[in-house]
Amino acid sequence: MAAKKAPANKVEVAPQQEVVVKAPTKTQPAKPSWEIKDRTYILTSNKSPITFTIPSKHTSKHALLFFDKDSREQKEIRYATNQSSPFVKEQQGEATLGHIIFKDGSLFVPKEKQNLQKVLSLYHPSKNKLYKELDQVEIAEDELDILELQIDALNAARGMDIDHAEAILRVELGSKVSTMSSKELKRDLLLFAKMSPGLFLDLANDENVQLRNFAIQATEAGIIRLSDDQRYFTWASNGRKLMEVPFDENPYSAFAYFLKTDEGVEIYKSIDKKIN
Repeated sequence: MAAKKAPANKVEVAPQQEVVVKAPTKTQPAKPSWEIKDRTYILTSNKSPITFTIPSKHTSKHALLFFDKDSREQKEIRYATNQSSPFVKEQQGEATLGHIIFKDGSLFVPKEKQNLQKVLSLYHPSKNKLYKELDQVEIAEDELDILELQIDALNAARGMDIDHAEAILRVELGSKVSTMSSKELKRDLLLFAKMSPGLFLDLANDENVQLRNFAIQATEAGIIRLSDDQRYFTWASNGRKLMEVPFDENPYSAFAYFLKTDEGVEIYKSIDKKIN
């Protein structure tokens, strides 16, 4: 008789809790909030007329429409001084129409006139075409760039030798620099660097400025002569032609380039001995 098998022991397993993994939710970037502040608008052209009026309501001649992407609707714009909304459809009751007038090229709108600010800053189709809103951060950045440029120019002018200073000022003042003292040259150089820092630095880094000044000095000293039609440079002593000025070029700039050639280097040395 076969032996009975022992029953297998049952292993009880605790019930497993189902784990649900949620996909991370995408956070939508917050829209920049509208800031309540005074705002200034200026015309984009370089002109500043006494008065300049831009359209303040939609007409067949001047379309003032704004396409709302959320509602997919074309909305008619109208600036009404007694309405909070710039859109005709959202305005209620009688509308008191207002004019949008720039005076001397600018328009200041205080923070209390939110309806006009929103028309100009958000919805008017002429924004960045006929006019733009002044950005104080952008203005500060521009002013900072100018100040840093002035500092660089003034530092360069302060350490510049008199000969180089004379060469740069001659571009601005002409032959007047020949009669100026060293202190006058230094003063006017610093003023020039402060008032026109970009141009000053360009001239300071232009290797031809000093050569151009050298050519002018040689002419003033009677060593070389520029013809009346400004087409030829010659030796003043014997009239021998040194170079012909290319058409439509400044004669002294052309002579400066000539002095850097093989032939010009020898002429430079000869002139330098006579000047000094």
